[in-house]
Amino acid sequence: MLQARGVRKHFGRLEVLKGIDLTVGRGQVCCLLGPSGSGKSTFLRCINHLEKIDGGTLAVEGELVGYRRQGSRLLELREREVADRRRDIGMVFQRFNLFPHMTALDNVTEAPLRVAGASRADARHDALRLLEQVGLADRAGHYPAQLSGGQQQRVAIARALAMKPKLMLFDEPTSALDPELVGDVLDVMRRLAYDGMTMIVVTHEIGFAREVGDTAVFMDDGVVVEAGDPRQVLVDPEQERTRAFLSKVL
Repeated sequence: MLQARGVRKHFGRLEVLKGIDLTVGRGQVCCLLGPSGSGKSTFLRCINHLEKIDGGTLAVEGELVGYRRQGSRLLELREREVADRRRDIGMVFQRFNLFPHMTALDNVTEAPLRVAGASRADARHDALRLLEQVGLADRAGHYPAQLSGGQQQRVAIARALAMKPKLMLFDEPTSALDPELVGDVLDVMRRLAYDGMTMIVVTHEIGFAREVGDTAVFMDDGVVVEAGDPRQVLVDPEQERTRAFLSKVL
C-alpha cells in the first residue's frame, strides 16, 4: 500500500526527515512512535502531499504521491491531480477540524456531495451508517460544540471514511482528549483494523500499538531507529534509544 524510499524533508536549514524507508502492506496497521519533534507527523503529512518532500519518493498503491515520472525526472502534479489522488487517503488530525456551523451528519456528507458528486440521498444514507459505526447515530443532528472531544474525533473518523479511502492516516488522534474519552476513539480504530483497513498511526498509546499494530516504527531526530513486530520493538527493543524512550512512557 505504501512505499517510502529515502524520504527527506527540511524547513529552511532544519532537516526534519533524513531519509525515511518504510513499507506498509495492504490491510496492515503501522504505528509510528517517538518523541515530539522526531518527524512522525511531518512524515504523515508528506504521505498525502500536505507537505512536499525534498528528496526520495513516496508511493501509494504504486502511484507516486504528488509527482509523476517523465523519463528520469519527477514532475510535480497539478493541484487538481493531487486532490484526486488524495481522495484515496483519509486523514484524522489531532484537533478534529470539524466545520463548527454544520451538524455531525452534514460534516460527514460534505465531501461525498461536493467532491465525489454523490446524490444527497446516498450521501445521507452512508453518513448515517458511518455515524452508527462510530457509535454516534443518536448525535447526527448535533453541532460540534454540543459534542465531547471524543465524540468530535469519532465524527472526524466517520468523515474521513465517507470518501471510502484505501489508506487511513491518524496523527495522534487521542492526544487532545481527556483520558476518559480516549477509549471510545481507540475502540473505533480497533474495529477498523480488524475490518482490514490499512492504517498508519502516529501515537503514544503503547498498548494500542502492541495490541493492534502489525509494525511498530520508532523514530527519533528524523530517522527510523528501529522497526519490526510490536511485541519485539515494544517489549524487548534492540536499540538503546528505543529502550530509553519506552522507559519514560510505559
